[in-house]
Amino acid sequence: MSTPDIFYVEDDPDYAFILQTAIGEIQEELKLSIVEDGRDAIDQLRLFSDEKNLPKLILLDLNLPGLSGLDILKTIKEMPHLKYIPVILFSTSDNPQDVKASYEFGANAYVTKPDGYNNLLTCLKTMHEFWFLQNRGLN
Repeated sequence: MSTPDIFYVEDDPDYAFILQTAIGEIQEELKLSIVEDGRDAIDQLRLFSDEKNLPKLILLDLNLPGLSGLDILKTIKEMPHLKYIPVILFSTSDNPQDVKASYEFGANAYVTKPDGYNNLLTCLKTMHEFWFLQNRGLN
């Protein structure tokens, strides 16, 4: 399995395709891996055992089949080789309880999915600039 720059868990294939298209506009070289189910996401994340071949960013939808985004987040933060990878909850929910729970379980950010392609593009450009160009990670 080749290592993605962004590991994205999203159960809506249409939205995942739109996000993939937008990511390609922002930075063509970014590798994006998309998984639709929470349990499959955990299984795939467990395969990233070599710390030199980890995703640089994990995006999680909140409401997923199998396991919720919060369940995946909790599991990620318990895995020694994954716990320092930035995790962003990326959801349609703007419920303050969801935001609070995400931070309590170790999310690095909570972003409400924007409406419209141009707004999504702006949001993803901001994420890319911060997490890939400005932020100092451990790798």
